[in-house]
Amino acid sequence: MEIKQVAAAGTVESSDILITIEPNEKETLSISLDSSVEKQFGKQIRQVITETLTHLKVTSAKVTAIDKGALDCTIIARLITAVYRAAEKDAYDWGEIDKWKN
Repeated sequence: MEIKQVAAAGTVESSDILITIEPNEKETLSISLDSSVEKQFGKQIRQVITETLTHLKVTSAKVTAIDKGALDCTIIARLITAVYRAAEKDAYDWGEIDKWKN
């Protein structure tokens, strides 16, 4: 999926994550993470972001994530929403997550 514009989803409230995604000229994935739980869960958060982008077939993007202790399901939902906004797509089939995660 092609990222066409800058888009964001989420908040910086407790237990949430603010994800911003934008096009990347370098044709690679770049993840910048600022997390209140980075020492404990930074690797897991990056993995969830990478796996979700792979599932969505995003191969080139800059992702900035400001995490306040979000669960994996919240990270996935926020990222999918930001990607679809940035790709100018209308709707995501949320039932697709069950097939992908199982």
